[in-house]
Amino acid sequence: MHVRTMLPAFAALTLATAAAGCGGSSSGADTVSPGADAAPAKTGYPLTFDNCGQKVTFAKPPQRVLILNGTSVAEVESFILLGLQKHILANAQSYGVSDEPSMIQAIKSLPTGGLTMNKNFEVPAEQVLAAKPDLVISHWSGGFDAKKGMATREQLAAAGITTLVNPVNCAYGKPTATQAERTRYKNASIESSHDFLRLLGRVFDAQHKAAEVTGELRRRIEAVRARTAGKAPKKILIAYPGMAMMNANGLPAVWTGGVADQVLKAAGGVNSFAGLAPEAVSSINKEQLATAQVDVLVVGAFQPSEDPAAEARKLFAQYPQWQASKTRSFATVADGVFLGPLNAVAVEKLAKAVHGVG
Repeated sequence: MHVRTMLPAFAALTLATAAAGCGGSSSGADTVSPGADAAPAKTGYPLTFDNCGQKVTFAKPPQRVLILNGTSVAEVESFILLGLQKHILANAQSYGVSDEPSMIQAIKSLPTGGLTMNKNFEVPAEQVLAAKPDLVISHWSGGFDAKKGMATREQLAAAGITTLVNPVNCAYGKPTATQAERTRYKNASIESSHDFLRLLGRVFDAQHKAAEVTGELRRRIEAVRARTAGKAPKKILIAYPGMAMMNANGLPAVWTGGVADQVLKAAGGVNSFAGLAPEAVSSINKEQLATAQVDVLVVGAFQPSEDPAAEARKLFAQYPQWQASKTRSFATVADGVFLGPLNAVAVEKLAKAVHGVG
């Protein structure tokens, strides 16, 4: 079957530039415990906490935020869901496709500051410094790697610029990562996506809005879990043909572990490569794909020029032994199976594909 992209109602999660609600806290670590959506307080400034081993302090909500690429849209989408677009000076994150179609235009409407990428697909140091932001946000610690042409956190701090790494990715691109940071990265989850929303809520005195958004996202996911409970889980393969450059064998990037597996589980499925770490995306080969159990193929879209339906047909032809190939069972996703605020959307889409429930 060909499962068409759904446009779920976002209800309270409007993508317009909604005013962020009041909220806050004054200090502490850069993560918030699961379920910390209740009774948010107003942020007290100066706000100081540790972020990936570096002390950061905010005297007030940042007004000139530069968002680095990191081959991610998690951070910019979090800003949009919280209604914090007015704080963005320049955004380098964009796929051009999304599981929530209205996100595409919302991201396009943000200023880019004329930023261009270097050979490592990141904003070079001189451009970041010339933009004079008051906060630079990176999806991963590697976004501040001088060896790749980026400005370091120390270099930016010397210029009076605060930096922030998505906390779950402290160990990603950081050779000196602590054991706690490595464990957090290994255990990335849907809740990690919510943690970043809550962290932005603290930094921008928008804790009430963050609690509202994360509470609604969690409610939607739990509603799907309830509707798929008791149903036999289907084996699901997530493949991104447009990310084949990540696979040493030139095959579609196959995602497993972390957030992707949690999204599949919530939708009533199990990853065909369950048990493998996300790093397996670089090494999965044709033999592994040929012997995989695949009841439903999920084709990931990375760029708007891609044709997921055509890619599904190619994979069905290459691997006719899959049950999905025999039944022509496939769905499409984009950003919802990655770290970011659209995991609930992907859960709803995939539950429809796997079990016929939304």
